[in-house]
Amino acid sequence: MTSVFDALPVELVADILGELDLSSLVTVSYLSRRLYAIASDPGVNPWRVPILRNLHRPPNTEYETSLKHLSVRQVVPRQNWIEILSLARAEWLLFQATLPNLKASDWEECFKRRFLPGWEKWKKESGWKEAFLMMLHRIHHRSHSSCTSDESWTKYIMLNRNGSANLLEASSRNYNPLTLFHEFKLQNNLAHLETHVRQVVEFADVRIIALGVLHKPRSSMMVNKNARLFLHPPGMERVEVDKPNRETDAASFVSAQSSVSSHDSPDSSITRIYDLNQTYRRLMHPLPAKSHANYPFYTPSGEDKRWLGFGSDGEEGGRQWVGGLMLTAQLIGPHTKEPIADGPWLQDLDLVTGRGRSQYGSFTWPDLAAIAPWLELTKRIDGPGLGI
Repeated sequence: MTSVFDALPVELVADILGELDLSSLVTVSYLSRRLYAIASDPGVNPWRVPILRNLHRPPNTEYETSLKHLSVRQVVPRQNWIEILSLARAEWLLFQATLPNLKASDWEECFKRRFLPGWEKWKKESGWKEAFLMMLHRIHHRSHSSCTSDESWTKYIMLNRNGSANLLEASSRNYNPLTLFHEFKLQNNLAHLETHVRQVVEFADVRIIALGVLHKPRSSMMVNKNARLFLHPPGMERVEVDKPNRETDAASFVSAQSSVSSHDSPDSSITRIYDLNQTYRRLMHPLPAKSHANYPFYTPSGEDKRWLGFGSDGEEGGRQWVGGLMLTAQLIGPHTKEPIADGPWLQDLDLVTGRGRSQYGSFTWPDLAAIAPWLELTKRIDGPGLGI
């Protein structure tokens, strides 16, 4: 039996080890020198799959106990901790896990993968490890309480129908995007129309939501073209195509495809998919949650609803986004994703009303550039008005 096992390729053994739970993998990795060598090899890294299984568990499910102190085991490649620090729950990292010793560059990578780029302003003079832990404490505190002492003003962005955008701010103590957007509608004679809310992308601690108005306008002058481009990157559709390789769940679909006529062959369809993948890149900084892992491509998770009712003639029922589109960052707490009784899940009021949906962070120009680099604005205006 030993000779048969020794004849197995390293990659096959690593795949088998990856099917184990963490506790079993820890035990097996010490059974022989060959198993130890395979388990500690960063190239095959059998730890990644069981670690991701833990990190992708439902919000109220506990991680495996072995994950807490995995950093003390030399057999576990340090690269796994970049993923753990980027995706694990904030309270688990702060109060349960034994954190590893990482290089400053690794802590910088963790910070940039986990947090919005606009939040780097909080780094100040401290190192990247201190900045990461301070931001984690801050996010955890803000998402579990109404305290706003560390950020008195919350910034948000309004995409205007003329192609420009305003960076605005409001008092964090009373910040309510529905109220702010209603005031905007009053000023633009849109108060009689319903506000629609869409989730754009979700990260470990925050999700970006957009508030706007859907309507069949009498004039094309009312249509906000940037709103459509922001929610639906040009040339991209909700298409699920299986990839013929063994990657993780989050990357097991190619989900972008140009419009294909009935005369196109399957080969031309596949060619267009991969041409589009040369134009867009999956977002890595910050790193989306599993529900939006393929962003800006479509993620078949049931939570990526950007293409809800989308068609060539507009959104639901052929309507268009009119007026401004408000973009804001909502902090994710323990109850934020619990659906409310009224309305569909992850749509409209379900995103902004109910328990755990009243905490917000700032959303600024670097954040917009990170999640929508394809968006071309005619002017960026700091504050209200038309700019100079």
